Amino acid sequence: MNKLFSLLLLFATFLIFANYSSAQEIKPAEVKTVMKKVADWQIEHFNECYSGRQKPHHPLDWTNGALYVGMVKWAKMANDEKYWEWLKNIGEENEWLLYKRQYHADDHTVGQMYIELYRKYRDKKMIEPTQKQFDFIMYHPSQSVLNWKTPFHQDRWNWCDALFMSPPVWAKLYKVTSEKKYLDFMFEEYKATTDFLFDKKEHLYYRDERYITERDNGTKVFWSRGNGWVFAGLVNILNELNPESKEYKYFLKIYKKMAKKLLEIQTPEGHWAMSLLGQKFYPTPETSGSSFFVFGLAWGINQGILDKATYEPAAKKGWNAMVSHVTDDGMLGYVQPIGAAPGKAWPDKTEVYGTGAFLSAGSEIYKLTGGE
Repeated sequence: MNKLFSLLLLFATFLIFANYSSAQEIKPAEVKTVMKKVADWQIEHFNECYSGRQKPHHPLDWTNGALYVGMVKWAKMANDEKYWEWLKNIGEENEWLLYKRQYHADDHTVGQMYIELYRKYRDKKMIEPTQKQFDFIMYHPSQSVLNWKTPFHQDRWNWCDALFMSPPVWAKLYKVTSEKKYLDFMFEEYKATTDFLFDKKEHLYYRDERYITERDNGTKVFWSRGNGWVFAGLVNILNELNPESKEYKYFLKIYKKMAKKLLEIQTPEGHWAMSLLGQKFYPTPETSGSSFFVFGLAWGINQGILDKATYEPAAKKGWNAMVSHVTDDGMLGYVQPIGAAPGKAWPDKTEVYGTGAFLSAGSEIYKLTGGE
């Protein structure tokens, strides 16, 4: 009996702590403080590597491209030109080129930063290489199919990560040029990927074709960061579109379905499990996928798309969980290394894309908590 009482007391204490930490008031100034700490730490450690690679990621690699997406959002908040200058210097040093593969979505990611820099500085050289490359892709579209490991299969978006990497670049290019051909191309390709990888029952995306029939401890395999890529990418696309357009309504429908599902499967601690439907098999926190979900949910509340009373507690709980994994010097821990499926994460391991996701989340949590 004493043992049972002790277990019940321990469980009650855990629930009280979890509810307390999730309900803690979040102040806008505190959001900015932790964002600055994380951004500054990442810039200082930019050329270090964390996923077992032998050398740092190339500045134009997708890993850094995802960092820049979040860093741009922070630069808009920071009231300090040094962040813009840091980003601009990367573009100048690399002559505003996308990375090495013509069609591969990962190598398009850095284009999101280039277009945001163009919006600030209005220098056309910043986007001309991206526009030229996308024109080539449009007029020489890949003839590959979406099935995994078929010839040139990744010349199209046949893995869900790609929906964060490339489509927002197309949407941004459409917005800054007013040339609808970029939106039209992106829209048709996005629909093809969604028809192929989106589970209509679970309202989540398989990472790629290999996972559609796979089961992990009896559950369907929906990778957290993979779906985080999609969810954040949807936000970055929707921000560029006319809310009255058919394209906006299409993306919004997917976004709402995913948001509802994410609300249902958030862990009691505020994270999302690395295998989204397999919480008990993946209890380790993971901050890259979870940060993207916080970003997307907070954005929806701020836009009046998601009901605040329903979704705000989840967004704030998620943010508090993410902040709890920032070290005193500003490193975001528990970022799953580069991969394609649920795996492991550690408190002392990070990655640049995790920082990008965290900064994206902070940009919307800041607004949600009253920041201007």
